[in-house]
Amino acid sequence: MKKSWIRRSLFGLLGAGVLAGSLAGCAGHRDRGPEGDGSALRARMVERMGHKLDLDAAQKQKLDVLAQKLQAQRQSLRGGADPKAGLRALIAGDKLDQAGAQRLLDEKLNAVRLGSPEVIAAAADFYDHLRPAQQQQVREFLERGGRRWGRHG
Repeated sequence: MKKSWIRRSLFGLLGAGVLAGSLAGCAGHRDRGPEGDGSALRARMVERMGHKLDLDAAQKQKLDVLAQKLQAQRQSLRGGADPKAGLRALIAGDKLDQAGAQRLLDEKLNAVRLGSPEVIAAAADFYDHLRPAQQQQVREFLERGGRRWGRHG
């Protein structure tokens, strides 16, 4: 029983990682809708994954919640409007601002620490509500390193 729970949790986390990577990779400014918040991109991703996994409406809704949590986590990691400004400030002088680098790292780690429980819960809720065949599709996708869903979908 305990091994099964650990395995399911691990697959759920891996699935969340794949989804996060998919969202992060596709979340460029050119893909955002007029509202600029990435919701159009998220809707397309949910629709595409929903089609590939043959999700029902309730499963799509759970995937959308997961995508929202991942998007919020990504935003909190990015910080303000110009995420590179913090890095530029670290190397503005003739020496690396070590204290500033530590503060920046602490901010990022805190953002992950605070947002992760919601992301994990949403990932588990989504994954745990997949049918066994759909879970197998997710595992196969992960085994391929997150590349392509295959020709049969």
